[in-house]
Parts: sequence; structure tokens; C-alpha cells
Amino acid sequence: MALIMKYIDTVTRYLDSHGDSRTKDWPMMSSPFPTLAVCLTYVYLVKVLGPRLMENRKPLHLQNTLVLYNAIQVVFSAWLFYECLMGGWWGAYSFRCQPVDYTDSATSRRMVHACWWYYFSKFTEFMDTIFFVLRKKTSQVTTLHVIHHGCMPMSVWFGVKFTPGGHSTFFGLLNTFVHIVMYTYYMFSAMGPQYQKYLWWKKYLTTLQMVQFILIMVHAFQLLFIDCNYPKAFVWWIGMHAVMFFFLFNEFYKAAYRNRLMRKNALLANGHAKPNGYCKSINAHDDLAMPQPTAASVTPVSKANGSAAPLTNGHANGLSNGYKQLANGNAPASTTTHNGSAHKGGAGPNGLLTNGYATKLLDDASQDLKQRKTQK
Repeated sequence: MALIMKYIDTVTRYLDSHGDSRTKDWPMMSSPFPTLAVCLTYVYLVKVLGPRLMENRKPLHLQNTLVLYNAIQVVFSAWLFYECLMGGWWGAYSFRCQPVDYTDSATSRRMVHACWWYYFSKFTEFMDTIFFVLRKKTSQVTTLHVIHHGCMPMSVWFGVKFTPGGHSTFFGLLNTFVHIVMYTYYMFSAMGPQYQKYLWWKKYLTTLQMVQFILIMVHAFQLLFIDCNYPKAFVWWIGMHAVMFFFLFNEFYKAAYRNRLMRKNALLANGHAKPNGYCKSINAHDDLAMPQPTAASVTPVSKANGSAAPLTNGHANGLSNGYKQLANGNAPASTTTHNGSAHKGGAGPNGLLTNGYATKLLDDASQDLKQRKTQK
């Protein structure tokens, strides 16, 4: 144990001697181990302890809490985004090469404070996962989700400790903007089903997150090809984090949207067979082309059976009995009407288009021709 404490003390003194003196005495900044301990505790809580404690309990309904939490996160993210802009990215910083300003100017101080509060925001985001656990939404506690939230505080700590400003803060600028959009989505989603129609853009939110990581990669790795007074170690640190998260989010995107689209297309190819008995044809226009049952032809059925009986009595009997009448002409009018194929004026004592009726038509036409010849 004494050896471990000695090792921790050596690391702490080394970090203090090479870190930014402005943040040395700030909360959680003296050593990386408190941050590491919090991150490991978070992982254990949401993956092991939390699910175990909630296993035999009912999920908590936290609608008002979620709305309030996400609203606070929107405001917090918007403030951080504004501070990053005012701390340098609004005209003062260069997107090509921006060394860290270690002076005590007002602008550099503002950016240093923004960096620490951005670091602090990574802890508040732990609540995203904790709420999932309390609501027993264990399917949402994915590997991507836990890695993303569990790594970020440790990753940002090094930035605040050594480079609180300059080139690497572009990461925070983009990330806070994305979080404004993301927590706005979560806030409306928590408000209830009546707001679901306004949330069609969830798919594009994931796309926005991936675009964010691409921009961070390009912005970070450009320093490998140009001369800039900025630590190359942090270029790799930021750039590789962006690469890792891009591929993780890309896998999530494919699993959540592309596979869902493939399943939907497969259902369309095989027809829509729903459990309530309603059967829709592959081609939607096929239904329009079929004779539709009249009000008298539809046999009352219970809702549990769906539309199976109307289709059977209205379409099937109408086709089998009604069209046979056209061919044979020997079905009574009551049967035709009952089965859904009654034609106006087509039901007589002898059925539809009987032989006697056809002969009468021919005789009338012959008499008409004879009369015309006599008149001439």
C-alpha cells in the first residue's frame, strides 16, 4: 500500500510541474486519480450495482425530473458554447493553428474557466445513464453509451491540466453545440407522446454527432502536417478519440437505422400481415381494383376479428357468386345483393342477363330495323 501511495505522489508531483499553473489548485485538478475513481464508480454503478438494485423493483416514472434535467443541460450547454466563442473562437482563434495562450489576459482566463466547466459537465452527463437504470431502460445502457460517458471526464481532465485553451478547445466548441441540439431532443421526448410528431429528426441527430467527430479528426490531424506550437501528443489524443467515437457511433447508426430499414423493406416485400386479421396486398392498387362490398353485404363482426369477415363475405362471395351470375344468369336477386355483387337493374325474376331477356333484346332490334325499312 505504501508503494502505491508513493507512486501516486510521484505522478502528482510530475503532473504539477508540467501542468498549467492556473488550474493546479482548482477542484479535481491536482491529480487524475480522483477523476479516474469517479469514472470507474460510474461504470460499476450503471452496469452492475444499479441493475441489481432495480431488478425486483418497479421502474421509476421520472417525467418531470427528466424534463427539468434536460432543460438545465440545454441552458448549460448553450452557456458553454457561448463562453468558448467569447474565449477565442469568435474571431480571435485560428482554425489552422492555435497555440495555447498561457498569459493572464482576460480572454485566456475566460477560456480556461470554460474548459474547467466543460470538464465538470462531463460528470453531470452521468445522469443520462443513471436515469436509464432507474427507469429500467437497460437496453439503452449500451457499450457505446457507457464508453462515451465513462471516458470523457478522464480525457478532458488532461486537456484542462495541460492545455486549457488553444487548438484542442475546438472539440469542446463543437461538442457543446451538438449537446444543445441533443438535450433539446431529449427534453421534448420526455414531455410525452403528444410531442413525438415533432421528433422526426432523431436520425439526423446521430448523423450530426458523426459529422462532429469527422470535423474534429480533420481539425486535429492537420497539425501533423504543418508547423504549430502545439503539443503533438494532444493532437493524437484528441484525434484518436474522435476516430474511436466516430466508428462507435457509426456502428450504432447502422444497427439502429439501416437494419430497421431493411426489416421494414422485408415486411413490405412479404406483405403486411397484422395480428388483428387485416391483410393488405403487396400492391396497394390491387385493393382498389377489386369490387368493394356494399353496406348490406358486410356481415357484422367483432373488432377482435379485424377485417377478415368483410373481406370473405364482401369480396370472396361477391366475386364467386356475383360474377358467376353474369356467366350463367341463374342466381336469384336476393343472393346477389347479400353477397356484395348486386348491379343496378340486373336482378330480375330469372337472374342476370337470362336467355329470355337477351332474346327479347334481339327481337326488339329486329323490329326496329324492319320499321326503318318500311318508312324508307
